[in-house]
Amino acid sequence: MENKKTKVIFLDRDGVINHDYGYVSKIDKFDFIDGVFEACRYFISLGYEIIIITNQSGIGRGYYSENDFSILTNWMIKEFNKNDIKILKVYHCPHTPSDNCACRKPNPLMINQAVEEFNINLDSSWLIGDNISDINTAINSKIKNYILIDSKKNNQKDYMIVDNLIDTINIIKN
Repeated sequence: MENKKTKVIFLDRDGVINHDYGYVSKIDKFDFIDGVFEACRYFISLGYEIIIITNQSGIGRGYYSENDFSILTNWMIKEFNKNDIKILKVYHCPHTPSDNCACRKPNPLMINQAVEEFNINLDSSWLIGDNISDINTAINSKIKNYILIDSKKNNQKDYMIVDNLIDTINIIKN
């Protein structure tokens, strides 16, 4: 029997799932962006799993702890569950840019770990982020499909740009 590979939508967190107010670490400061749940339900209806990959340098900078991140992440996952969305896993990098770690985006370690853990087919997967480091993560990880969320639309021709996550449903079909 053939081992079926998983297709995944990799989502950045801050700026894609929630409004990025800078170092978001508390539930009362976590505001979901409109359309996130609808977009994720749509992805699931197409047979995708959802994995969140996020740089969280606020941990390394001492602004909040791993425990703070865990509490917020568990709450966020419960909110997705309440909206009939299963998050396969959340990967995070707690390091600062100056730590030069292998896990901080745009390095591919978080993606590589997910591929190994969940037998992911990168050719049929997507990465959606709001920063050029997210796009570079996709490129460095050999993910061919990626979208930048940027309401300013900097007219970059090398990749697709949309205003928000809900706009990606016009791009991701099957």
